[in-house]
Amino acid sequence: MKLYRENSALVVQRGTERLFIESWGVNSLRIRMTKDSILDGNDWALSCPCEKPEPIIDIHEVDVTEPWYYGDERKAHESKATEATITNGKISACVSFEGWISFYNQRGELLTQEYWRTRDRIDRYAVPLRIEGRELKAITGTTDYTLTARFEAFDDEHIYGMGVYQDGCFDRKGSSMELAHRNSQTSVPFLVSSRGYGFLWNNPAIGYANFASNKTEWHSNSTKKMDYWITAGDSPAQIHEQYTSVAGRTPMMPDYGMGFWQCKLRYRTQEEVLEVAREYHRRGIPVDVIVIDFFHWTRQGEFRFDPRCFPDPEAMIRELSSMGIKVCVSVWPTIDQKSENFGAMADSGYLVSADRGSGIHMDWLGNTVFYDATNPGARKFVWDCCRKNYYDKGVKIFWLDEAEPEYGPYDWDLFRYHAGPVQQCANIYPECYAEGFYDGLKSAGESESMSLVRSAWAGSQKYGVLTWSGDIHSDFRAFRENLQAGLNMSMAGIPWWTTDIGGFVGGDPRSEDFRELLVRWFAWGTFCPVMRMHGERPPYIPLEKGTEVIDGVPQWGSAQPNEIWCFGDENYEIMKKFILVRERLRPYIKKCMEEASRTGAPVARPMYYDFPSDENCLVMKDQYMFGPDLLVAPVMEKGVTGRSVYLPYGHAWKDAVDGKVYEGGVRIEVDAPLDVIPVFIRDCADIAVY
Repeated sequence: MKLYRENSALVVQRGTERLFIESWGVNSLRIRMTKDSILDGNDWALSCPCEKPEPIIDIHEVDVTEPWYYGDERKAHESKATEATITNGKISACVSFEGWISFYNQRGELLTQEYWRTRDRIDRYAVPLRIEGRELKAITGTTDYTLTARFEAFDDEHIYGMGVYQDGCFDRKGSSMELAHRNSQTSVPFLVSSRGYGFLWNNPAIGYANFASNKTEWHSNSTKKMDYWITAGDSPAQIHEQYTSVAGRTPMMPDYGMGFWQCKLRYRTQEEVLEVAREYHRRGIPVDVIVIDFFHWTRQGEFRFDPRCFPDPEAMIRELSSMGIKVCVSVWPTIDQKSENFGAMADSGYLVSADRGSGIHMDWLGNTVFYDATNPGARKFVWDCCRKNYYDKGVKIFWLDEAEPEYGPYDWDLFRYHAGPVQQCANIYPECYAEGFYDGLKSAGESESMSLVRSAWAGSQKYGVLTWSGDIHSDFRAFRENLQAGLNMSMAGIPWWTTDIGGFVGGDPRSEDFRELLVRWFAWGTFCPVMRMHGERPPYIPLEKGTEVIDGVPQWGSAQPNEIWCFGDENYEIMKKFILVRERLRPYIKKCMEEASRTGAPVARPMYYDFPSDENCLVMKDQYMFGPDLLVAPVMEKGVTGRSVYLPYGHAWKDAVDGKVYEGGVRIEVDAPLDVIPVFIRDCADIAVY
């Protein structure tokens, strides 16, 4: 093994394998490894210009006692070996004479280290396992590799982040996660550790991450290099600030993002949209955004309103605007083979190609192929269509659905993107999808933008993405799971997220059980980064006979009404109350959004984020902070009218309902009837809630 300095990087070389450690942001290091003669140049999530302080590199000799065995007798042989340290601010990487790496903070405390089982690192006894901390193994017959990186496990470690997984796990320690996007699963491979570091797996390949009790393991099925980034910080806030300085920060949220969004599957006609908006307006209930869902179009991949259902979208948008309502329109990345754009896009290489098998990716209401969002030309083509047919008619907000994209089945090894084989870069797709609309809106002169996107990857936040948790079920289990999912999405660096209030699938509006769930979810939605009503409410309203297919275009019906007056008079009054609570919170929410844009701070975040030194908050998953001053404790169980709330020590906490003040460091029992979500105000800040 050789250790040497190359420019500002420390290089570890073992034969053809070269590993580079260099400064990448404040208190941060980037580690890359290759077996190729030229290091792959993709920066992936680390594409933002950032500060790269000159590191301190120390390469030095050490005395090493090597054990040698002769029969039953153990003897020692004295020798010299080379070790090295590279330091950037609060983080140091120490490379042993065997080549494994340990990371320390500025106090000399171990953050994490590679899992290395070729020798015993305590007394140098030989170990026969021959397991190394990092492996690039050639895939026979190709220039690609499988990659595994291993790190030690620590009993005292808690892990937060990694995106959206529907498993109810808040502390990701002990979890096994697929590094891939699916409908309701969003892989964002950035984590914050309770040991005081942040870690980005900077690789969009399909793979997995295991945070087991015996070791941590990251794996990519096919890749060109190993690439990860690590930062040290004295608090979760500092870690987030350092991470978003290299991966990008969310822009400032537009004002319309902070109020109430009305949505359902689906408003079929222009008149339906207007009637819903007029009724909200007549009742004096503020609505910021109304969403027009899928199949409002002529055909998938034509990106325009069907004139039979939306004869005058400009007039519709003008009337909505007069009521203070913006319109958001659904866009799918599916291009129907019969679409007017299919031929031109296929000829230009703008569609996802298949290395083998059928080229059809979805056959739902048409044979469709996904457009290749990793291709800059394809992104521009789709935006140009949307600009002409939507933006020029007044649409400024886009719902980028199917953003994973939702292959059926998810056989990633079949497909190829402009950026490379899908196995190697699948997870970058939703970020590129959002980038196309962000750049398009910017080129059109828009100074602010926000796109509702069903998936995301590390760095997506810089393109103004509002993620949501996909087509989840309407029940209390999903409700609880998606609080954990949302908090971990925030800890993964993406502060704008939402859920379908009430869940998407299975919520019968006639059911009293569902109505209870909906109201509880609605109250929680009031204290989410975006408050958005949506859902597929059974039973379906059938299409008129003979209208299932019109001019060769399959049509899609609609579910039951999903407006707040559709679930009983008492529930209507409660939901109306919470919309008005949201309105009162606008000044506070705006401050939270400004902070997210300035420093990367999550808006809704786990208790650990604000109180890392309070052991009671380490794994607390049933309450959270909404910004720095509001503690929110949603009721997420059927039939419950009260709950326990923990108030962190060192602060006074005012009950937002009755104004009673408690000293922190205690757990209290509070009433929570259906019209109340427990909220406590930190240090009695002047914030109007109820």
